[in-house]
Amino acid sequence: MKLVKLIANLGYGSRKQVAWMFREGRITGADGEVLYADDSADPAHIRIDGEPLDPPTGLVLMLNKPLGVTCSRKDAGRLVYDLLPPRYRLRDPALSTIGRLDRDTAGLLLLTDDGGLLHRVISPKAEVAKVYAATLAEDLRGTETELFASGTLMLDGETTPLAPARLEVFGPRSARLTITEGRYHQVRRMFAATGNRVETLTRLAVGALTLGDLAPGGWRALDAGTVARVFDPPA
Repeated sequence: MKLVKLIANLGYGSRKQVAWMFREGRITGADGEVLYADDSADPAHIRIDGEPLDPPTGLVLMLNKPLGVTCSRKDAGRLVYDLLPPRYRLRDPALSTIGRLDRDTAGLLLLTDDGGLLHRVISPKAEVAKVYAATLAEDLRGTETELFASGTLMLDGETTPLAPARLEVFGPRSARLTITEGRYHQVRRMFAATGNRVETLTRLAVGALTLGDLAPGGWRALDAGTVARVFDPPA
């Protein structure tokens, strides 16, 4: 792929705009040598205005989603994409969230432009674990752990029971829930099925991947080894 097309696909501008960047000498190699639109170069060695080029297709980001932002591109208000550099919204192929967190749920969210990876993670066959911390409006009854683990819980309006899920109780109204499905508002609906209501909800982990010290609203690109942890069981 010609450099002008590669760089345009990464959202730095239209092909015409990127061509002008080449003419202005803004695109160089790591050694500072000016590159031209028809040159071939390893993307890792390309610099734009002295800064490394964004990763090419296959980018995976981890975002610590704050409350009040949504994952849909069509929703009004702030979107998770607004937390990223503007050019990330112009990448081709486009960045998409791997699953979704609703406006009132915070925590670990993955984004990628790799459609194969996206579908592998969300596929029910993969049984990728998602770990959530929940605080509840009412005290737990004490029967929830057994019910959630039974594989018999049926959510309102559905015709197949949920897969077994693991509940760890930390207080009368505080618990951690690990699920391997991704049904619509699943965690909130599970507690609603017991007569309770989720007041706060945070995703702590996807597989063995955790946020670490990533602050709310912060994000970082992940290497292949880190991405592979998604398919490992949670700690």
